[in-house]
Amino acid sequence: MEGEFKNISVEVSGKRARFTLNRPEKKNPLDWDTVRELRIAAERINRNEEVMSVVLIGSGDSFSAGGDLEKYLELFENPDDFSGFMEEFYRLFCAVEESQAVYIAAINGVCAAGGLEILLACDVVIAAESAKIGDAHLNFGQLPGAGSSIRAWRAIGTHNTKHLIFTGDFLPAGRAYELGLVQEVAPDAEFEAAIKTLEEKIHRKSPAGVKGAKYLMNRAVYEGLEQGLHTEMRYVHRYATTEADPIEGLLAFRDKRKPTFGKKKRPKP
Repeated sequence: MEGEFKNISVEVSGKRARFTLNRPEKKNPLDWDTVRELRIAAERINRNEEVMSVVLIGSGDSFSAGGDLEKYLELFENPDDFSGFMEEFYRLFCAVEESQAVYIAAINGVCAAGGLEILLACDVVIAAESAKIGDAHLNFGQLPGAGSSIRAWRAIGTHNTKHLIFTGDFLPAGRAYELGLVQEVAPDAEFEAAIKTLEEKIHRKSPAGVKGAKYLMNRAVYEGLEQGLHTEMRYVHRYATTEADPIEGLLAFRDKRKPTFGKKKRPKP
């Protein structure tokens, strides 16, 4: 995939992948071509079982300031095309949420509108101290069409979401952390090191376990409490009785050693 795309760059190395929005001169806008490239890259990552983390980041001084103004003017005059663009966003986020990999939104600068919607679709968010995060759609008479109005209240609550959307304010990284929109904040000079540390924490875990935990948490969101509990019981029963990693984890704990995850053959107790 490396070098294949026009608006993003993709790097894959072992357990790591990185998608970089690569139009810094326009603050990494999310036009149809860019969203399509992200969706294609995400779907391919889903076929690479070795990858455990995907970092989404912007080039230059922005994560993404949102949509491409000129392209939106065209889309708004063509209802069928606009519907196709929104469907592309939906398919991208389905690929992110269905992935075995943990998606990390690395907010290195301005993050607004569609950029916020990407942030909300990811699993974990880490931000540089200088980052600014907001919705901003209503500042220009727009509405969030790729999930902000739905996913944000799950992340930060109803009233915080309404305040974010109604005011159009940009939150400093520290305030976004206080609200729960961001899980880690790092000094700008240490941002790359902090991303790497976060990835390494994930990579030390069982790949099958990480995949299962992400699946169960996402299903709980969509299915509700009662159905989610039944899904959890069924999934964990299969995982514990057929996969190698849960047995390996218990044996390592018993033997006071680090577990070796990812074995194909289930060890004997």
